[in-house]
Amino acid sequence: MNETERPIRLLVNGAAGRMGQRIVALASTDRAFRLAAAVDAPGHPAVGRDAGELAGIGTAGVVLQAEVPDEVHADVVIDFSTPAGLLRILEVCLRRGWPLVAATTGLEPEQRQQVEAAAERIPLIWAPNMSLAVNVGFHLAREAARWLKAVPSGVDVEIIERHHRFKVDAPSGTALRFGEIIAGQMGQTRHVHGRHGRPGPRPRDEIGYHALRVGDNVGEHTIVFGMIGETLELTVRGHTRDSYAYGALAAAKFLVGKPPGRYTMDDVLGLGRASDGV
Repeated sequence: MNETERPIRLLVNGAAGRMGQRIVALASTDRAFRLAAAVDAPGHPAVGRDAGELAGIGTAGVVLQAEVPDEVHADVVIDFSTPAGLLRILEVCLRRGWPLVAATTGLEPEQRQQVEAAAERIPLIWAPNMSLAVNVGFHLAREAARWLKAVPSGVDVEIIERHHRFKVDAPSGTALRFGEIIAGQMGQTRHVHGRHGRPGPRPRDEIGYHALRVGDNVGEHTIVFGMIGETLELTVRGHTRDSYAYGALAAAKFLVGKPPGRYTMDDVLGLGRASDGV
């Protein structure tokens, strides 16, 4: 950022959560940003406290609030909250024309439709995983599926994901996104979440998902392409939540000043749009 440029005014929704706190903390070390507001759910016990103190960086001069004050002006919003929290901030962004970077997962189909429709009116990035490494992994998985679909013996695809014991949805949104990308190339029509009993021989048209919830694991995904005589595995491991926060901040910088539309992390990384549209 040049010294004459104004910092990006950032609003963080879900600022009292684990990820929200890391967004606040890391944005404070980046001169490109200024924290304009910090918001979390009505009734949250941290409402009224300084957002910087919550994030462990000292006083930031921004109090955590349950609603977005009318006097706040933001250049971009980052959301790490809940489906209900995302829909609340989405209404604000639509009303005030603010770009939105949304990382909340676990949405119901009708909620997904609401978020996707918002891209007709505001610049929007909604990604199940903001990690830059994971999004490169999406690209690599797409390419692997594109080349392996011609294997004569067929390819079995299994997705194994690990997360911390507090995660409430399974499989992860990231695992489902990997499956969606691979199916877009290879044509699988069945998505099976775990197996038990005697399911019989493995069908050729399915992708299997397996969710592990252990300790404080911040996120790990392994894509297994199994063939007769050989196996290809692609693994992405997150070591700290900062990987997701840095990705979200990169997405926020990218989105400022863009016209309304649905943008992706591929756009942020300069990977180009997927030819299959997923």
